[in-house]
Amino acid sequence: MIDKETTPTANTKPDLTAKYRGACVEDLQLPPAFCLSEDAPISHALEAAYEREFDQLPILNDRRRPIGYLYVPSLKQKFETGTIREDDPVSRCITHFPLSSRSHPYTVIHPLTPLEELEQFFISAGTDFALVTDVERKWVLAVATKDDLETFVKRRG
Repeated sequence: MIDKETTPTANTKPDLTAKYRGACVEDLQLPPAFCLSEDAPISHALEAAYEREFDQLPILNDRRRPIGYLYVPSLKQKFETGTIREDDPVSRCITHFPLSSRSHPYTVIHPLTPLEELEQFFISAGTDFALVTDVERKWVLAVATKDDLETFVKRRG
């Protein structure tokens, strides 16, 4: 006999708590983020992305606050087609973060954020990555991706 109260159906969401077993962002063991200032040259961004195998590079303003990111595959394409030059500032290619507001609240992802909350952020924000900051949002510590979550789950078995 099937117990309808506990048997999952196609309409029920998987239990994310059980999936991640209490793990948090810190458990992903992410490499430190590499951030650039908005006036850094494109050549620095391409070099840093290549050396670290990063697809997203956080961009900081003059007060060291995150203002956006560079999507490296798009940056490479623009460079190869001659749309940008290596001495152009990265500010020409930034994807800016929306300003925090009631309709677009800023979600803080920090090392102790549970992984189920990180996955929910990816779903609700419709993005593939998140900047991991300290709780006060003063420092960008790492960049977490959907792939990092998938790798974690596979590694944990």
